[in-house]
Amino acid sequence: METHKGRLIDHVHLRVADLEKSRRFYRAVLRAVGRDFTSESAEHFASDELWVDRADGPVSKVHLAFQASDIETVKAFHVAALAHGGRDNGGPGERPYHPGYYGAFAFDPDGNNIEAVFHGPSKRSAESVIVSDPPRPERLTNS
Repeated sequence: METHKGRLIDHVHLRVADLEKSRRFYRAVLRAVGRDFTSESAEHFASDELWVDRADGPVSKVHLAFQASDIETVKAFHVAALAHGGRDNGGPGERPYHPGYYGAFAFDPDGNNIEAVFHGPSKRSAESVIVSDPPRPERLTNS
């Protein structure tokens, strides 16, 4: 069995107040950037390195940026975010962070600052990292 992972971040775990409200928000914004859930149950949902479940205590407060393949994807992300419970935190446009940086920002239902960003034309070196199951040692037996 193989599992595909991202490159730098192993995973991001968000704790939310209302799982179903967040599920609707993230399903919409992830689809806008060309992704979908890779796992979900009544207790959680996930997409690649992102894991979301209900908070037993304080909710997460993070800035999370999704990669976008082009400017139109950034725009679609922002529309989807606002249509599914997000609040505007900066509409689509160029930002001064570096030449070619085009992003849009929205607060998710719990106030996390979620972004879609296009950095300009690029070529991926890999879509994901492949993780293979390690060989299993033979069981030790007591004789």
